[in-house]
Amino acid sequence: MSAQEQILTHATLVLDDETIDGTLVIRDGRIAAVDQGVSQASGAIDCGGDILLPGLVELHTDNMEKYFQPRPKVEWPSLQAALAHDAQMAASGITTVFDAVSVGDVDEQSMRHGALDEMCQTLSRIVHDGLARVDHRLHLRCEVSHPNTLARFDALASSPLLGLVSLMDHAPGQRQFASLEAYRVYYQGKYGLDDAAMEAFMKAQLDNSERYSAMQRRAIAAACRERSLALASHDDATVEHVAESFEYGTRVAEFPTTREAAEASHRAGMAVMMGAPNVVRGGSHSGNIAAAELVEQGVLDILSSDYYPAALLDAVFKVAAMETGYALPRAVATATRLPAEAVGLEDRGRLVPGLRADLLRVRVIDDHPVVQRVWSAGKQVH
Repeated sequence: MSAQEQILTHATLVLDDETIDGTLVIRDGRIAAVDQGVSQASGAIDCGGDILLPGLVELHTDNMEKYFQPRPKVEWPSLQAALAHDAQMAASGITTVFDAVSVGDVDEQSMRHGALDEMCQTLSRIVHDGLARVDHRLHLRCEVSHPNTLARFDALASSPLLGLVSLMDHAPGQRQFASLEAYRVYYQGKYGLDDAAMEAFMKAQLDNSERYSAMQRRAIAAACRERSLALASHDDATVEHVAESFEYGTRVAEFPTTREAAEASHRAGMAVMMGAPNVVRGGSHSGNIAAAELVEQGVLDILSSDYYPAALLDAVFKVAAMETGYALPRAVATATRLPAEAVGLEDRGRLVPGLRADLLRVRVIDDHPVVQRVWSAGKQVH
């Protein structure tokens, strides 16, 4: 066994359609072999029956923003923030992450406006300088109701890290916040607004949505088609929303809020993404469709950790354990193969010779999956 080769044996390998007790060989950052049975090779690592699966692929997490601003009005040094976020991704078993940064925000005073360029530049730096443990890509979350979103998008669209763009409109009375009461509770709690200020805030959001949303949604979708960038919808709630998303060439339906929209997206060939916290908590914090219902219907395609990175692995195993859930290989695919395919990454997400050796070794303790080791392109990073 050479210095560039590792043999992992006596592992439960999660393949496309089955699990086997077998051996996986890593060579030069790639999967070199996948075999049934235990290897007797000198230096082989005995995994003791632990589960070996592809590294997780995360398409939508705003986790990086929390490190740049850990508390309101507290800005953290950018390099330390990016590296701490990167370390958490590795510890969560996420080996490919599309870091979601907001272009436009409902809050004019939000740090997202000022920190957007700095976050993108720092992310590029840790990737370029080889400081990142895992593979980082950029996901631009475009709030199409914000007046400056199109201009900010155009300024970032040429980034070599950009791999996914989503279109959002968080105006009250629609999509994620079809319930005005839920909208009031969320934003009054978030910003500490009294009733009069809340009414003015809602009016401003509705006015901006009516003025800017349709135009900027069309323009950004057209730019994504020209650049062959993967496009995602966000919080579609109706068949009409889905039809519009399909017309724009959307590949991923992020967090549809109703069963109707999820099923329509799935029929249209869009990959339906739901939040892993929704699975772990047993429902949506906004009162929208529960991910478990979509599992029952067989229309959940992709899981995302969203705001809680460790939720992704937990949710995979919870889906596999559901009475009407998916078998383990299909559950694992929702966080590996299927998100990779949705954004055109064909070199990862499966335990197949020739692909990147992005791997995750897991031990189940008290019905809870616990990360033991993580490899990114064959290098152990956790």
